[in-house]
Amino acid sequence: MLTESSTNSESRRSSRKPYWVLALALLGISFAGPLVRLSTADPVAIAVWRLGFSLLIVAGFLLGTGEWRDWRRITSRELALAVAGGIALALHFWAWNASIHLTTIAASVTLVNLQPAVVAAISAVALREAPTRRQVVGISLAILGALVVAAPDLRGGMAPSGNAPLLGNLLAASAAVTAAIYYTIGRSLRKSLGIWAYVGIVYSAAFVTLTVIALSRGVTLGPQPPREIAIFAGLALGPMLLGHTGMNWALKFLPAYVVNLTVLGEPVGATLLGALIPAIRQIPTVSTLVGGAVVLGGVIIAAGGTTRRSTLNV
Repeated sequence: MLTESSTNSESRRSSRKPYWVLALALLGISFAGPLVRLSTADPVAIAVWRLGFSLLIVAGFLLGTGEWRDWRRITSRELALAVAGGIALALHFWAWNASIHLTTIAASVTLVNLQPAVVAAISAVALREAPTRRQVVGISLAILGALVVAAPDLRGGMAPSGNAPLLGNLLAASAAVTAAIYYTIGRSLRKSLGIWAYVGIVYSAAFVTLTVIALSRGVTLGPQPPREIAIFAGLALGPMLLGHTGMNWALKFLPAYVVNLTVLGEPVGATLLGALIPAIRQIPTVSTLVGGAVVLGGVIIAAGGTTRRSTLNV
């Protein structure tokens, strides 16, 4: 017979489960910037291959779990929203992959991860999930830290000074907007669709969109050398399967702006990896380290106020 204390203990463990998944997701997405930077392929080709490998993995889970049956009861509105989410994801990858080759890893992942502010605004209007005052403070602090990280690159303006032209920063910012749309749609649809059924549609729509973009621009998709294939597979396993899919899983239990806070930790992880990988060797500056600490502080403040208000149903 379960006592009240044992029930409460189980409830606390369940309430922490999405946060453990988000921690693993953060680890996964932190590899995205360094892996894209190591690739010499066209930004669109990188995204197409990344999604192609991801869909092979998703197909296996769809068959193994039987979640493909969710598609039988999907409404036309839900399908349209999922496809729109996939198109937004495709545009996000296109813009961000291009930005990572035009500016530093720190600046690109920082600017693209300003998306929580956009997600919070969209969620408040479209989903009636407005952030609390504490969460607004945490998000604002994290974004301030992100700007501190990007400040040295933003001062570069249009001139290609070193590795920080303004074009790369603008592309990263546009990728933040499309990512915000993608995550907000996911929060809406994950309430009724299983994780594999959902990402199966979204990743497929993104794959088709990017393939059309590649063909229309004359981008060569293949063949690719073994080194590039290894990078694409790494992007599918880490940033895509562990990162994006983990965050999409958590969208069922937590508001979109809470899940999206995870990406604000990416500049820290990606910058550290960029410094440790010999082929990249981008040593973080003092402003990067200070900004990273501010980002993490903001994430902790915002996430700390979500446990009691989350819509957990684990």
